[in-house]
Amino acid sequence: MNVTSNGLETMAGPPEGFAGDVYIDVISKPLPPSRIMGGVVRFTPGAHTAWHSHPLGQTIYATEGVGLVQREGGPVEEIRPGDRVSIEPGENHWHGAAPGCFHTQIAYQAADGTGTHTTWGSHLTKDEYPG
Repeated sequence: MNVTSNGLETMAGPPEGFAGDVYIDVISKPLPPSRIMGGVVRFTPGAHTAWHSHPLGQTIYATEGVGLVQREGGPVEEIRPGDRVSIEPGENHWHGAAPGCFHTQIAYQAADGTGTHTTWGSHLTKDEYPG
């Protein structure tokens, strides 16, 4: 067992993976042999991820505001507090805040055997983000 005192590490979402102002509080790091990691992700209005995938999938739980999610080839879907999103392994997708709205979500994913938890793709075009 490992108890961590209240002292979250907040970091800005890296520009290769995010557009707009995004802040991530790391709430769990993998403790071997586990490879699960999680964070509270806070998106300012209109901020969002680039297209990306996770080798072992991802689970998102919306906690505040209005968010948007889209898998490649699918419709843009709105998420609100209490909504859960299960993203399949390798599924290309993006998520973030709706235009004019803040959005907070808890995101969990696991790294594969090589330590990779996210593969970043291209940033959304103006036609892809509904704003």
